[in-house]
Amino acid sequence: MNERHDDGVDAVTSALLTASRLLVAVSVRSLAAAEGAVTLPQFRLLVVLSSQGPAKLVTLAGLLEVNPSTAMRMVDRLAAAGLVDRQASPDSGREVRIQLTPAGRGIVDDVTARRRADIAAVVSRMPAGQRRALVDALRAFTEAGGEPPVTSLALLGWT
Repeated sequence: MNERHDDGVDAVTSALLTASRLLVAVSVRSLAAAEGAVTLPQFRLLVVLSSQGPAKLVTLAGLLEVNPSTAMRMVDRLAAAGLVDRQASPDSGREVRIQLTPAGRGIVDDVTARRRADIAAVVSRMPAGQRRALVDALRAFTEAGGEPPVTSLALLGWT
């Protein structure tokens, strides 16, 4: 038997793929509860602004891994909906910084709270000992993947 099978990599990978399906379903439901206010890519942009603060368009495009014209179209739609606004940069009058409006922050907070409540409902059905083991396992998993720990509940949106 090959080494990957012996150390449980396949079993863990399968379990994580199944768990990721559940987490994606929870995320989609929480976003749908926002009554179609934004698409998933637009929500990602709102989350980036929520966690990173005001940003230039080029910075947003890089963080979202899209080209600047795609980011511009998303910003245009979100600005038209009153969820972001554009302001001249304090550093340069030629630069424009995009930031969340209170309505945009409300969407991020609402979707994140719904997602947190749905996940908490699932976790509450697990035995306490398994919950503790899951915390340890997920911390090890995210550390191995290079994901920094979340230090604020405000950062629990989807980036």
